[in-house]
Amino acid sequence: MSSHPTLVPAVFLDRDGVINRNVLDPATGEYGAPLRAQDFALAPGALDAMQSLRKAGFLLFLVSNQPNYAKGKSSLEELAAIHAKLLAALKTAGIEFTDFYYCHHHPQGVMPTHSGPCDCRKPSPYFLLKARDTYRVSLQHSWMIGDRATDIQCGRSAGVRTIRVQEDHPASRASHEVKADFEADDLAEAAKIILNDQYSVQAARQ
Repeated sequence: MSSHPTLVPAVFLDRDGVINRNVLDPATGEYGAPLRAQDFALAPGALDAMQSLRKAGFLLFLVSNQPNYAKGKSSLEELAAIHAKLLAALKTAGIEFTDFYYCHHHPQGVMPTHSGPCDCRKPSPYFLLKARDTYRVSLQHSWMIGDRATDIQCGRSAGVRTIRVQEDHPASRASHEVKADFEADDLAEAAKIILNDQYSVQAARQ
């Protein structure tokens, strides 16, 4: 009998455009993360999807680039308030996340403490490898769900399978972008893909 704890499968989730809707930034005319807690709104079906993944035995992790403080667009307090709103929604739905990983840096930021190169910004697999080492995650049985090429690159670099959901405000994709293992309309469809994969589900239920 092995003395080593069993490795556990996980689902790593990007936040904006996957769990919640992207929001128009009037200053840039582009869609991205909400800048205020009042603008945070869950994507349709997201809670049910995350509930189904947890019930199947997957650990849930959030892995999100959040550079708005580094760019001078939002305060750390406002970013914390947005996260608190997400936590409240998850608590009400009875959904447990194992950990939340945010990168607040940006290479061209204006805040000295959060600007320049870092180890944790996607497409770096830093946080997925951290989860592997901290929580004994089985990366070969795990998944990454995101709406950007950087999410897919991150997942591929860590050795997990990947699902790219359609962006809620689609932009053209570069021809050289790394392809995901699967494409889905939204988080609800992505969860169904994972739950139909017996290789991952059997491992999650061990």
